[in-house]
Amino acid sequence: MSKPPAKPPTIPQDINIDVLEDTLSFYIRTVNIAVSRDLDERLEGLDVAKGTGKITTLLLVDDYPGIRPSVIAHLILRDRSAMGRLIDQMVDHGLIRREVSPEDSRAQELYITETGAALAVKVRDIVPKQSRDFFSFIPEDEQKLLIDILRRAYRRIVGLS
Repeated sequence: MSKPPAKPPTIPQDINIDVLEDTLSFYIRTVNIAVSRDLDERLEGLDVAKGTGKITTLLLVDDYPGIRPSVIAHLILRDRSAMGRLIDQMVDHGLIRREVSPEDSRAQELYITETGAALAVKVRDIVPKQSRDFFSFIPEDEQKLLIDILRRAYRRIVGLS
């Protein structure tokens, strides 16, 4: 039997978080934690819940059959060993499969399985709805602006622009 959620402490409304008050990085990290928790709740029981990188990996493998793990690792900012563990997990759950590249026997290519493709369909329904619901307090035009800003930052960080 699960415990009821803990009652949040009483926090003074005029509290100040010091130098963090005016840093974008603090708010991005904090929102990331909150959004990840909410998304994990919505994905409960699915093989992509808990942890980061599984959803992106699943969708990239579904969209780009034969994609190499190194490309995904770069796009999700994972090191080689973390990417290897993530792929091992997804292979063990029957979501993707590895094949040796016909062009380079040292390289792996990733392919979606039937189970993975079915999960990708579910994820494509859940993720946009979760984002809309979670950020419903922000007007749509402001969400679009924020997405544009963050997309540009992401693309610069991973070298896509």
